[in-house]
Amino acid sequence: MPNTPDRQPKRKRHFLAIFKFMLGMFVFSLLAIAALLGYLYQTNLPVADTDRNSRLLDSQGNIIASFSASGRSYEPVPLDQISPQLIEATLAVEDRKFYDHIGFDIWGMGRALLVNLEHMDRSQGASTLTQQLARNLYLSHEKTWSRKLKEAMYTAQLEMKYSKHDILQMYLNEIYYGHGAYGIEAASQMYFGKSAKQLDLAESALLAGIPKGPTYYSPFNHMDNAKSRQQIVLSSMAEVGDITQTEAREAADKALNFKLQSESKVTVNAPYFRDYIRNLVTNQLGISEDQLDHGGLNIYTTLDSHAQQAAEDAVAKGMDPTSDLDTALISMDPRTGYIKAMVGGKNYQVNQYNHTLAKTRQPGSSFKPIMYLTALSTKAMTGLSTFNSEPTLFHYDNNRKTYQPSNFGEKYLGEINMQEAIAASDNIYAVNTLMKVGADKVIDMARKLGIVSPLQSVPSLALGTSPISPFEMASAFSVIGNGGKRMQPLAVLKITDAAGGNIFQAEQESEEQVVDPAAAYVLTHLMESVFETGGTGNRVSSLMKRPVAGKTGTTNTDAWLVGFTPELATAVWVGYDKGREITTTDGHRAAPIFAQYTENALSNVPPKIFTIPSGVVSVYIDQQTGKLATANCPEKKLEVFIQGTEPTEYCTIHGADLKDPATPSGNTEDKRGWWSDFKRWITD
Repeated sequence: MPNTPDRQPKRKRHFLAIFKFMLGMFVFSLLAIAALLGYLYQTNLPVADTDRNSRLLDSQGNIIASFSASGRSYEPVPLDQISPQLIEATLAVEDRKFYDHIGFDIWGMGRALLVNLEHMDRSQGASTLTQQLARNLYLSHEKTWSRKLKEAMYTAQLEMKYSKHDILQMYLNEIYYGHGAYGIEAASQMYFGKSAKQLDLAESALLAGIPKGPTYYSPFNHMDNAKSRQQIVLSSMAEVGDITQTEAREAADKALNFKLQSESKVTVNAPYFRDYIRNLVTNQLGISEDQLDHGGLNIYTTLDSHAQQAAEDAVAKGMDPTSDLDTALISMDPRTGYIKAMVGGKNYQVNQYNHTLAKTRQPGSSFKPIMYLTALSTKAMTGLSTFNSEPTLFHYDNNRKTYQPSNFGEKYLGEINMQEAIAASDNIYAVNTLMKVGADKVIDMARKLGIVSPLQSVPSLALGTSPISPFEMASAFSVIGNGGKRMQPLAVLKITDAAGGNIFQAEQESEEQVVDPAAAYVLTHLMESVFETGGTGNRVSSLMKRPVAGKTGTTNTDAWLVGFTPELATAVWVGYDKGREITTTDGHRAAPIFAQYTENALSNVPPKIFTIPSGVVSVYIDQQTGKLATANCPEKKLEVFIQGTEPTEYCTIHGADLKDPATPSGNTEDKRGWWSDFKRWITD
C-alpha cells in the first residue's frame, strides 16, 4: 500500500523521538560517567593491607620488618632500584599498552567477554597491570561479578590518583613470585641471591614469567615450565622491540645460577627480635594486636642492623644446619641498656621459640663471676685469695647435708688464686668461695645485676645449677662491663601513629650504681684471663683484636660464653631443646660464635681498654709468694686491687732489696705504678 502523505510526518516524528531519546541517554550517560568519575576521584581508596602494617625500624630509622596478621613483611624498593630489563620484560608479557591505556584494555576485554559468553563462565580475563594491582591490594581472587565491579572501580581510582610510574612501582613491589616472595626484590634475592637492580636479561625474563603461575612456573618446582615461560617473555620483548631476536636466543640459552632451594627461603629481618617487640608492645605498652597489625604504627627500636647481621652471620657460620643443636645470642650496650642484636635460634622457619628468653637453661660456670663479684665487693677475698683445688666434700645446712663437686676431667690444680680459678673454671675454688661469702649474699648480688629467675641457696649455685635466661646473663654482665652501673635493658625508643604523632616515648631510667666500680673493674681484669693462655676461652683469643672479658660455662646440656667489651655485653648459649646432652664438639661452638660476632659487630669501632675507676690500685706481685714483688723477684706480675685490699708485705725469699720496682717510693698511693697511671690517662 503506497505511503500516504500523512504517514511521512509521523515517521519523521517517530525517528526524531528515537533520536532525542538516544541523545538524552547519551548525555545522561556522559553526565553519569562524569559524576561517577568525580565521585571516584573524591573518594579515598581502601587502605591496602601493606599500608596498614606497622613498621619496625632500627636505631638508624631504617625499616627492618613489618607487622601483619599473615606474618608477611613488606619491603618495597623504588623503581630506579629495579633492573630496566625486568621492567621491560614485565610490560612486554603482561601489559604492552600500559602507558597508553587508562587502566583497561578495551579490545582485550571485548575478546575476553566473547569467550566468556560462549562458554557461559568467567574463566577468560584480560587484566592490565593496574587491574592486577587493584585486585592484589584490595580484593580477593574469587571470580564473581561483584568483585569484577569493585576491581574496575579501584582500577579507575588508581589511574586517577597515581602516575604510571607509581602504579608500576607498586605492582612490582606487590606481585607474588612464589615460595613466599612478594615483590621483585624478595624474589630476586630468593632465586638468585642478588638485588633486583643487578638482574640481567635472562634472569629478568625468567622472573617476569613467574607471576602468571607462581607454582607452575617456579624454577624450583618445574624448571622446564619456567624455561618455556622465559622463552615466551623473551619473544614478547623481541616483538615489541626491547631486544633483538639474537639477544633473545642468547638469553634463553644462558645457564642460570640459582641459589639452592634450601638456602632460598624468604626470611624476615631479625624475626626473633620482631616477635619480641610484638610481645613487648602488646603486653607492656598497651597497644592491641589489631592496632599493631592494621594501625600503620612506626616502632623505633634500639636494634643495630650492623650488629644484627654480624650476629646472624656468626650463628650461621658456627652452627650445623643439619643438627638439632640450637643456639641463642643476645647483645646489648652496657652504657645505655640498648638491645643491639638478638638471635633466638639458628633457624626461625623451623623453630620460632626465642631461646634468648628461655629461663630453663643452666648457665654453668658462666655464673661464677657473679659469685666472685660478691666476694670482691664484700672484701671477703681478693684476686690473690687462694684455695686448694682438690677433691672436697662440703658440708652445709648445719652439717646435715653434703655436696661433693668435681672438676672437668678430674683435673685438680692444687693451691690456686681467684684469677687462676676463673681462667681454668675450677669448680672446687668456686664452691669454696660461695661457702665463704654465703649463698644468700650471692643471690642478693644477682638480683642487683638484674637476674630475676629463681635461685636456690645451695652450694651448687656456685656452678650455675639454677636456670637463668641468656637475656638475664647478658644484662648482668653489662652491669659489670659498665663499672657497676645498671641500665635497664631497652628495646623500644618511641612509637608514632600513621600520622606521625607520638603515642609512646621511652624514658631512659637514670643509671643506678649497684656495685662498687672498683670491684667491677677488678673482676673485669680477672675475667680477661679467660682469653689468655690457659684460659677456657683461649682457643678463640686469636679472633679477638680488642680487650674483652668473659666467662665460659658448660653443663651436660648447655654451653655458654658470656662476655663484654666496653661497648657490648653478649651472651651466647648452645644446646638442645629436649634436654639432650651435648658433646664436646657441641660445647665448643659457643666461644667462636661470641668471638666472631663481637669482632664483626665492632668492626668500625677502635679497640678500647676498660676504664679504670678511682679506688683501684695496681701493684707488682711476686707470683711465688703472692706478696709485693721486689727488684730481685724473678716472676713478677702486675695485679689490680680494690684500694685497701692490696698486699702490704714484700717478698722476702728472693733477696734483701725491699724496694718496689714499679714505684719510686714505698707509700700505698705510689704502688699503683706507671702502668696504672698510663691506663688511667688513656681512659679518662
